[in-house]
Amino acid sequence: MLTYLLDTNNGRLYEQLYEQMKQDILQGVLKAGERLPSKRKLAEHLGVSVVTVETAYSQLMAEGYVESAEKRGYFVSQVEQALPRPAPKPFISTEGQEPNIFMDLKSNLISTEQFPFSVWAKIMRRALLEQDKRLLQPMKYNGIPELRQAIAGYLYQARGMRVHPEQILIGAGTEYLYGLLVQLLGRDRIYAVEDPGYQTIARIYEVNGAKYVPIPIDRQGLSVRALDKTAVDVVHISPSHHYPTGIVMPVSRRQELLRWAMCGPNRYIIEDDYDSEFRFVGRPIPTLYGDGESGRVIYINTFSKTLAPSIRISYLILPPQLMELYRARLGFYSCTVPSFEQYALAQFIDSGSFERHIARMKKLYRIRRNEIIAAIQSSPLSKRCTIFEQDAGLHFLARLDTGLPDMVLKSRAQSLGVRMACLSDYVYEKNPAYDHILVVNYAGIEMEKFPTALERLAGALDE
Repeated sequence: MLTYLLDTNNGRLYEQLYEQMKQDILQGVLKAGERLPSKRKLAEHLGVSVVTVETAYSQLMAEGYVESAEKRGYFVSQVEQALPRPAPKPFISTEGQEPNIFMDLKSNLISTEQFPFSVWAKIMRRALLEQDKRLLQPMKYNGIPELRQAIAGYLYQARGMRVHPEQILIGAGTEYLYGLLVQLLGRDRIYAVEDPGYQTIARIYEVNGAKYVPIPIDRQGLSVRALDKTAVDVVHISPSHHYPTGIVMPVSRRQELLRWAMCGPNRYIIEDDYDSEFRFVGRPIPTLYGDGESGRVIYINTFSKTLAPSIRISYLILPPQLMELYRARLGFYSCTVPSFEQYALAQFIDSGSFERHIARMKKLYRIRRNEIIAAIQSSPLSKRCTIFEQDAGLHFLARLDTGLPDMVLKSRAQSLGVRMACLSDYVYEKNPAYDHILVVNYAGIEMEKFPTALERLAGALDE
């Protein structure tokens, strides 16, 4: 009698029986022409209902694995046997899914506890009612005018940037927009990325067929002296708050970079302003785009950090000559953000709700940063940890007093349930100056669990 192990706690027993019998047929365990037990006998043997067996048999018949003969029963059909299966590889969890993680200090999550759900829902209903059939109409390649006008107005009020709405291009996430930039500027260009830096950027250039060169940074940001020694055409920087070092580029270095761009006929600077809204000391840092009318700076930002990662709305600001080129070369692309979301976001900005939300989140993150730093200073980790670059953005650095290599330290911490990232994870060329520095992404940290995580991390430092 056929015997199969069925998990009665898992439900849908017929699917389990069907799948196991199908595999036996494909592997030749059940031979072509072999008679199968009657539904009642197999049900009694397996301890399941007759309906379960009947449903499994019916599915096997529908797919051609089994055939029935009137008054004779069920028989295995003639099918090609499956090729031998390779030995199964061990399952490797993706980032953020490890079952033993107690505290994740690596993932750059944001807090969702203050998201204005009621306001957002009201605005979405309003957009649905007011826009009506316009939501079903095709959009221009650069997004709806209302959102581009709202963004231009916000940038003028918050950052002092004078931008014409026609210079703004809306897209579904910065990764998508970077791909468009490579198509616009050319795959034959050489792109500079910061070292250390956010390495997803380099991967985007690579998969889009463009070459990139890591350029070291110093205490003022990307080194123009090192840049001058390369054949780079396009520089990617985050001057208002570098990730992961937290460095703010001073005006003297910004001017150096602008002069570098002006010294070549087709040089451009891509300014990534990804979390500039969250500065806790002093005024917002002026953008490189707003430093002058050079026409060589491309500005990029996203609402994923300020609102939520699932709101995949980002935007580019192109100099006029590049927008003309984009319109001619790539204007056939449709905007990748649904018009419904664009109308809602435009109203959210115009109503002042976005500015109020930013103010609330800045207050929340400032309090959380202070609580986290205080928790570190009162923990067993305090005498072996120095905190710096904590005045802007949603992360800070902590230098750890240990002789352990970073790989060993991360492995030990992970075994204790603490997932962490080190500054050395973001370098292209190894530099001892970046060893033993923890990158703390604090926006999504659960404060009630943090003291326990610090105790575990302190234990991982013991040599």
